[in-house]
Amino acid sequence: MAGPTRRGAAPYLLVLPAGLWMLVFFAVPLVLMVSLSLQTGNLVDGFRQTFHWQNYTDGLAAYGDKFARSLWYGLLATLACVALAYPAAYWIATRGGRRKSTYLFLLLVPYFVSFVLRTVAWKLVLTDNGPVLGPLRDRGLLPADAHVLDTGFAVVSGLTYNYLPFMVLPIYVALERIDRRLVEAARDLYASRFQVFRRVVLPLSLPGVFAGVVMTFVPICSDYVNAEVLGGPHNTMIGNVIQSEYFHNSAYPLASALSFTLMAILLVVVFVYARALGTRDVLEAARR
Repeated sequence: MAGPTRRGAAPYLLVLPAGLWMLVFFAVPLVLMVSLSLQTGNLVDGFRQTFHWQNYTDGLAAYGDKFARSLWYGLLATLACVALAYPAAYWIATRGGRRKSTYLFLLLVPYFVSFVLRTVAWKLVLTDNGPVLGPLRDRGLLPADAHVLDTGFAVVSGLTYNYLPFMVLPIYVALERIDRRLVEAARDLYASRFQVFRRVVLPLSLPGVFAGVVMTFVPICSDYVNAEVLGGPHNTMIGNVIQSEYFHNSAYPLASALSFTLMAILLVVVFVYARALGTRDVLEAARR
């Protein structure tokens, strides 16, 4: 009996370290933050549990525009990531040959550098007299007062740059898994290249697009570094507000409430997205 019992317990023992890690560093802090979001007080007198649900309504009323801006920037940056990532992943998967790993490595090389440093470098690129705007202004291709930094475009471009690999890799994996015999069969049936892409390649790659959208949209909406470095006062995202309430104002209950409000909004958006596109519909399209 000892042998079967040990074999039955083996899967649970293997998952135990990861489970404990998630419990200690995710579940417990999450519960503590829930408790903190319902407290009142200040850093001097201390915080006490009063089940003050108004922290949530006050935060949403005061910073509703920041939530809306974060979702809007997240949507724009995610769409930009799809537009840039799909052609790149498609080319690597279909034309990369033996150098696929090299191309993927080159794509990921910049991400060995700190997230903050990459964002600051992006700021140097977009500065008024930088390597992009400076020569264009000198040649008269841009007006003298052309300005990119401290705008929504700068923030969205920085978000797109920083989170692009989160979109490329899932799409590449989905494209790489496509059976090439299906593509050849479609061509043997006199389908054009566009028809092959629309009827075969695109449906089979939808799971990668679905995963990539979720993996980029959620962290983009909660990002605060890009808006802080590339944006101005009118480009503040909710992540900047949460960071400020935590570290500058020491308003821990309000910051915790804002964090959980953002989490709830993102869960609803992802759920609606999943229902609209549908994981089931994606898998059914992939099977066709």
